[in-house]
Amino acid sequence: MDPLVDTRSLFLGLLSEGEYMNQSTDTHAHKVERLASAVRERLDGGSPAHISKGGVPHFVPLPRDRRRIGKPLDVSSLDEIVEIDSRRRLCVAEPGVTFGRLVKATLAHGLVPKVVPELEDITLGGAVAGCSIESMSFRYGGFHDSCIEYEVVTGTGEVLICSPSKNADVFEMMHGSYGTLGLLTRLTFELVPAKRYVRLDYHTHRNIASFNEAMSAACEAGEHDFIDGIIHSPDKLVLCLGSFVDHAPYVSNYRWLNIYYKSTYQRSEDYLETPDYFFRYDAECHWMTRTVPPLEWKPVRLAVGKVFLGSSNLIKWSRRLDKLLALKKRPDVVCDVFLPVDRFVEFFDWYVSDFDFFPLWIVPYKPAKKYPWLSEELAARQGEKLFIDCAIYGKRNSEAVDYSKLLEDKVFELNGLKTLISRNHYTPERFWRIYNRSNYAAAKDRLDPNKVFPDLYESLGRVE
Repeated sequence: MDPLVDTRSLFLGLLSEGEYMNQSTDTHAHKVERLASAVRERLDGGSPAHISKGGVPHFVPLPRDRRRIGKPLDVSSLDEIVEIDSRRRLCVAEPGVTFGRLVKATLAHGLVPKVVPELEDITLGGAVAGCSIESMSFRYGGFHDSCIEYEVVTGTGEVLICSPSKNADVFEMMHGSYGTLGLLTRLTFELVPAKRYVRLDYHTHRNIASFNEAMSAACEAGEHDFIDGIIHSPDKLVLCLGSFVDHAPYVSNYRWLNIYYKSTYQRSEDYLETPDYFFRYDAECHWMTRTVPPLEWKPVRLAVGKVFLGSSNLIKWSRRLDKLLALKKRPDVVCDVFLPVDRFVEFFDWYVSDFDFFPLWIVPYKPAKKYPWLSEELAARQGEKLFIDCAIYGKRNSEAVDYSKLLEDKVFELNGLKTLISRNHYTPERFWRIYNRSNYAAAKDRLDPNKVFPDLYESLGRVE
């Protein structure tokens, strides 16, 4: 029997037949043409457009934010799964599909995306634009590395198909472009077999050298499906090793009353249903609930958890406080930084001394290739190796020290990379020592010669 057919039977209760299938090609083409026409109407100049996808943007809220200046281009209708091909293990979908919906749909076929970002309402388009990773990234890289074709509406209103063999220069520059080159309207990406449950084994280490050695060895051995870590303190470092399993003696749930990151401090093993594993951080938006301590109390979660918990709810509430946020000279530090594995211990020692903020989420990440949007200088310094994503969520800033700038400078010194979703401080000179200016300019000239979309540096490089 085909193992995929056998596995599929485990998930039939997750999805009603026809819930996601089959949006007609004509319907999709009609939506894309309307969007392309809207782009062509903007060719007369004016302020650059920004992408409005509806829902909750997963950018970090900032005071005096320039990232959404200009008229919106509404892409909210592009939110359908077009096809799931279980035989070839491929999915075709529009960029507004959330990973919460996608996982439910693909699990009905015994399949999941190679990389599933940890927050339920992150969209496929957002994952490509911002290079999302997660605990399968030690093997598969970023979600974008699983994509084999994009459909793009350019800044001239052209509809372009690109892949590694067709318009390859465009294809390779779309991920990590944060919507500054064109509008992603459809993508095709690879899936992998999955099982109904995930078993987690937690291994506690008492120092960073032991933790890093064990994590690197686990990545090299490749015996697990998932690898990440939660560092609770300099002497409580938990390596989380996960594997798909067919059966579970019990299951835990961290979508409402219980808190996942705290469980890793106490437990040595755990079992979760597969969707609950993928979105184990969503209820807290990692640990954003700590900023309002009652949200971590079970009686409060029982009473109002459905209103306040979950990444989209928490981000919505944080955006309602934008006016108060604008009064803060320096908002909290919320960002991911990527360090070459051979500089990770050095970074951690500095972090303990100068930052001392925990928990810290750790994700090993192996890029599939050297990305053309990365500067040749930085790529040469980094070499070809494993990277460690250190996710810092909620470090309080101060009047005396700008921790956001301090972190940015240290990561640059150690040949690392900081994501652009939060507060950035780059001069043009430093920014283009990290990003490949000539490749970006060539892609911009090809896709958006009239500058309908914002410039990468101008919109994201220096957001203060």
